[in-house]
Amino acid sequence: MAQNQPPHYHWNMESLDWIDEELHQLQQCNLLRELPQPLRTQGARIELAGRQLINFASNDYLGLAADERLTQAAIRACEQHGIGRGASPLVCGRSEIHAQLEARLAHFLQTEAALLFSSSFAANAGIIPALVDRDDAIYGDAKNHASIIDGCRLSRAEKHVYPHTDMDALEEMLRNSKSYRRRLIVTDTLFSMDGDLAPLPQIVQLANKYQAMLMLDETHAIGVFGSQGRGVAEHFAVEKYANLRIGTFGKALGAAGGFVCGQASLVKWLANRARTYVFSTAHPAAISAAAYEALNIVAAESSQRQALLNQADTLRQRLQQLGWNTGKSGGQIIPLLIGAPRQAVQISQNLLQQGIWLPAIRPPSVPPKESLLRLGLTAAHTDEMLEKFLAALQKVNYPG
Repeated sequence: MAQNQPPHYHWNMESLDWIDEELHQLQQCNLLRELPQPLRTQGARIELAGRQLINFASNDYLGLAADERLTQAAIRACEQHGIGRGASPLVCGRSEIHAQLEARLAHFLQTEAALLFSSSFAANAGIIPALVDRDDAIYGDAKNHASIIDGCRLSRAEKHVYPHTDMDALEEMLRNSKSYRRRLIVTDTLFSMDGDLAPLPQIVQLANKYQAMLMLDETHAIGVFGSQGRGVAEHFAVEKYANLRIGTFGKALGAAGGFVCGQASLVKWLANRARTYVFSTAHPAAISAAAYEALNIVAAESSQRQALLNQADTLRQRLQQLGWNTGKSGGQIIPLLIGAPRQAVQISQNLLQQGIWLPAIRPPSVPPKESLLRLGLTAAHTDEMLEKFLAALQKVNYPG
């Protein structure tokens, strides 16, 4: 071989042969996902592959993702701060806008302090291991979000999973488990697929009785629930009993990024020990500027969220009258419970042919035999859109 010439490698492509077989198995089980065509904008109406569709799959609950006020706030921040932040917040990535947003968020949620993360997934994945370790225990709902589940796995703590919203089972686990250094109860407040609410008053009582930390994920509830839009904890008047609350700007608030709020010492600890914070580049200042504007809008426009919840109640009643099973949902997330993945996909494709975008939700997003269509109602949906959706549903074969 000539001097300084790179060696010639015979790469072993057969090492990835297993992937094709695994993809085939997913396809046979109706579980294979394909990337959809890119969307230009978010909203109740979208253009997909040249077709105009009514979008019922979004988490943009207040219709703020394309709001001009957020756009202009982001543009002004870009002009002042540029795009990238260059480093972790602890190094040199934290801007004045990040600090202002954390202060605004703490004020909005009536806590001592708040901390920004790149996403709510990153928040859960980093915060839980910072709170508990191998000498500790976690108690979580069986239908907690994947980010909570992954955070629990990373923590190395002993995990106790109680059946969905089953408070008797949770108390039994707490009562019968051995002594631990720390205990953590963690739950979604509004469950992302079933659309039902966690029984927070009972959970608060158990956390107090068994001296457990309480962590609430308000990702799907912030901006929608509570008289001030602070989430399900506000709805049940138990905010002061939660040690920490997780949320996102990427759903009802129309921007991006996650956050945690709680007492100042807790936030300081997480800034030092949550690896997804310490080792992640700060997100763009423009995103924080848009999120700041969204918080101002939520604080000023309370009638919009109440109208959304009222509309969801009406739609849920009409769906049930048509024979669809919407489970125990109680907010802007309304599941159409199907069961088999194949049937869920067929109904989704039928709706697509009629101009409705509502993808099937299948394992691992939901447990086996619990495939569904997840309807995300937003403030941007009009009565006309809902009527078209209901009319389209009546043309499909319901498996119930």
